[in-house]
Amino acid sequence: MLEWYKELSDPLECFELRFGGNQDIFFKGEKVQELSKSHKARIAIRTFKVLADALTLRGSYVPSGKTGMKLAEALKMFSPEIYGSMSDPRIVELKGLEYVIDRMPRGIEKYSRITLTAQEDFDNTSFAKVVSRKRRRVCYEVSEKEICFVITRGQTEIYDILTHITFLHIESRKIFEQIGEKNRGVSLEWQELERIVVSESEVLNGAELDQAIWNLSILLGRTFRETREGYEHIEKNKQEGGYNSGFFQIIYNLGKRCLEEQQEGQQLTISFTPSLHEMIGHHRYASTWAANIKSEIFRLGLQNRPIHLVSANMHSFKNLLYGYAALGGANAKLPDDLYEMISTIRGQDEVINGYGKKHGLHIIKDTSGSSIDVHIIDTASIDLQTLRPELQVDCQHVATQKTVILVMDYAFGTQAFQVMDELLCPCVIDEKEVKLDIASISIMGKAGTLPGEKGDIMLASAHVMEGTPHNYIVDNDLCVEDFDDPDMVFTGPMLTVLGTSLQNRAVLERFHESSWGAIGLEMEGAHYQRAISAAIIQGHIQPKMNVRYAYYASDNPLKSGQTLASGSMGEDGIAPTYMITKVLLNKILSP
Repeated sequence: MLEWYKELSDPLECFELRFGGNQDIFFKGEKVQELSKSHKARIAIRTFKVLADALTLRGSYVPSGKTGMKLAEALKMFSPEIYGSMSDPRIVELKGLEYVIDRMPRGIEKYSRITLTAQEDFDNTSFAKVVSRKRRRVCYEVSEKEICFVITRGQTEIYDILTHITFLHIESRKIFEQIGEKNRGVSLEWQELERIVVSESEVLNGAELDQAIWNLSILLGRTFRETREGYEHIEKNKQEGGYNSGFFQIIYNLGKRCLEEQQEGQQLTISFTPSLHEMIGHHRYASTWAANIKSEIFRLGLQNRPIHLVSANMHSFKNLLYGYAALGGANAKLPDDLYEMISTIRGQDEVINGYGKKHGLHIIKDTSGSSIDVHIIDTASIDLQTLRPELQVDCQHVATQKTVILVMDYAFGTQAFQVMDELLCPCVIDEKEVKLDIASISIMGKAGTLPGEKGDIMLASAHVMEGTPHNYIVDNDLCVEDFDDPDMVFTGPMLTVLGTSLQNRAVLERFHESSWGAIGLEMEGAHYQRAISAAIIQGHIQPKMNVRYAYYASDNPLKSGQTLASGSMGEDGIAPTYMITKVLLNKILSP
């Protein structure tokens, strides 16, 4: 099918294809094959990946230049669900904008130079560290017009940043097109927006704010209500954490940047340093992270104990093991219902951590740059009589085995392979080889569901890596009957995607409705399983070791209003998160 694609001398040349009608694909004027929407989308995502890899190796590109526009065309052709109406030139996509702004550093819309590097020591410089709201990114503001991303989590992070930058550039072009009016100069709506942004001391309220939002809605091609919702979301995060520049400022800077490109030639430029090229394919941060964890295990004298690895959040295992006792147990009149109790004790980290540290909890903050914290839990130090009654504990087993639970924070895409691969490999500590006695590996995470609703649970029977021939069958030690409500649990293959932004409805429907029978999509499962399979082949872990994969649905990308751009689950995420945690703990503490 793609022999013509393989023969291209230049990977960027692949974008010389064009689509006609709904089913035809042409290459240099000749019809190649009739393709479905899902086939077109798969070619588009493959093209985006090839372009991104090529540009990274080349060293730089300009989003408004030829290659940058090809990247934008690929993204529009792919039409990710999370970016909504991005492909519609008439309107600015606000939900997608909210999603991106939450995951990029403050002021991303104003910079004209963005650099991606692998390892730079900015700690002793005057450069300000900039933190995004919903991504653990390492970013530094080098100057008023330049920002630097330190890539610590592999290629997935590069794809994630480039998709967001490309989205912002597409939307900025739409805004720019609305700035001027034929034969009349700059539009009144743009003049009003500029006046509001320039007069920073002016605080808009009441009728003045409504008027400003109305003018902006005309500029954006959105309704007043849609514009108001976008304003409230972005302004709330600006006020509560200073995570962005504010709604009016963001829209103004996006348009102004395009205006400056046209008038002054100040083009937005994306650069990739040589150190980034050297990092790709190597585990520089992951190896340091794993060595630090093993060194701590050795220091605590736990290296000969059976260790259960768990990839999860940094609260559920800690809260379920220590929260009840830390806050007084039955004497504190905590709710009888487990999930109501968890909701009640949220925000009590200081108390729970203090109690946990006296009963086997060791909190390891990451210093490697991987952004993956770890909790090491020595079950031999837990007062088993103080646990919630929902936890099934074999006291004799715990006393005999003295099991250790190692809970590691979520990895990001391909980073999952790197950290798991390094953790399962032996290393030398104090001139002694340290090979952990891994008793089980449990992966718990968020995922998009295809047949279900938000809050449902998915158990992986296999992982299918999108865009590659890599597929992994999973002998999952979890089953539907392990859970309180079997009706909310689905079992089947999980699709591992390139990124949260690279999801397409047609592709997802194909994987779900065809013989693949995929039940959900996530970003790390196949990467974890690849590392586990490699460790089995190398003899680092036992072939028959228990492996567990359970995901709870944070979104449904096939349903309008249920994509990741629609917002977080909030309180609705407590029940599925802690239901999975409870099942995993029961498997570990009462095998």
